[in-house]
Amino acid sequence: MSPLHLSFYSAFILSGLGLAFHRTHLVSALLCLESMMLSMFVGLTMWSIESQTPSFTAVPIIVLTFSACEAGTGLAILVASTRTHGSDHLHNLNLLQC
Repeated sequence: MSPLHLSFYSAFILSGLGLAFHRTHLVSALLCLESMMLSMFVGLTMWSIESQTPSFTAVPIIVLTFSACEAGTGLAILVASTRTHGSDHLHNLNLLQC
């Protein structure tokens, strides 16, 4: 296993663990999701370079585009929840309360 593969796997696993264990603020959850998407981008880029097929070269750019859309949507949710609830704590965001 090359050091690049090891760093990709460790970044993805650490992001998943951060998402699983540090769920107090919405900002930390969004940062963990964003780092998972960026590690997937790096992994897809490595895969398309190693396989050397021209049909898979656009896949990392599409994933990066979806990641940017996800980040924008997450920040919009963060601003909306901060305005309505006063903080970004995840325990305050109960879907049963209207």
